[in-house]
Amino acid sequence: MDETEHQPDLSIVIPALNEAGSLSELLPAVRALFPQAEIVVVDDGSADHTADICADNGCRCVRNPYRMGNGAAIKRGAREARGEYLAMMDGDGQHRPEELLKLWQRIRQADLDMVVGARRSVDHASLFRRYGNGIFNRLATWMTGQRISDLTSGIRIVRATRFREFLHLLPNGFSYPTTSTMAFFRSGYTVEFVPVDIRPRQGRSHLRIWREGVRFLVIIFKIGSLYSPLKLFLPVSAFLFASATSLYAYTYISEGRFTNMSALLYMTSLLTFLIGIVSEQITNLMFARRERDL
Repeated sequence: MDETEHQPDLSIVIPALNEAGSLSELLPAVRALFPQAEIVVVDDGSADHTADICADNGCRCVRNPYRMGNGAAIKRGAREARGEYLAMMDGDGQHRPEELLKLWQRIRQADLDMVVGARRSVDHASLFRRYGNGIFNRLATWMTGQRISDLTSGIRIVRATRFREFLHLLPNGFSYPTTSTMAFFRSGYTVEFVPVDIRPRQGRSHLRIWREGVRFLVIIFKIGSLYSPLKLFLPVSAFLFASATSLYAYTYISEGRFTNMSALLYMTSLLTFLIGIVSEQITNLMFARRERDL
């Protein structure tokens, strides 16, 4: 029989790092709600009995020989999975299978490319993360031109072919939701956020807030500059132009002259704008080439 006849509609990818305790409860619940789905647990170098838990529940366990990162585990799971759609959820017990079922029903009903589970603000682990994610959401909304209500949510379902287009962009750390969400928006793929409830995390978080926060910020600008360069370069150019004009007005009124600093700021503003224009043209050519290759 042809191998494609065995392709499941849905593959559920669960990255896990020493999460055997929560997996022993999560996997049976997922299997009960998704009896026909392929469940792929990516063991990211765990030192516990994750593999045994997977075997007991009829799930595939793909093991990394050492810790490679949450994003690397997701990428490996996406390559190993055979389903038409990929569902991603954490293995720490926060994401409820019932909420994943809600996303699955929605993506099939609306024929979307990505459905993301949007957490409530009170569901974030700390006040710091709540405000930090709020800032990231607003910044990403501005960069993509679309409303993003939960940029860093780890529970989502995507079309497998669409998601694999961006595997080379995804970092190996905890920022894959940020990158994939913005990449889908900027590529014109359909994305929808569906409210979900999550549970308190079991065990200790592997996320380093300050380091990952800076990384999230860099990724937002990286993806924004890759898919819409003028969104980044134009405001910088406008700020430099306004600074040059303000400095020129001040020095003209107080000293009656035009200073070298004003000239430098005007030149920098012009160069920044021109770099943005060239980058925008390169982006357009990149997209045209990619559309031909698809």
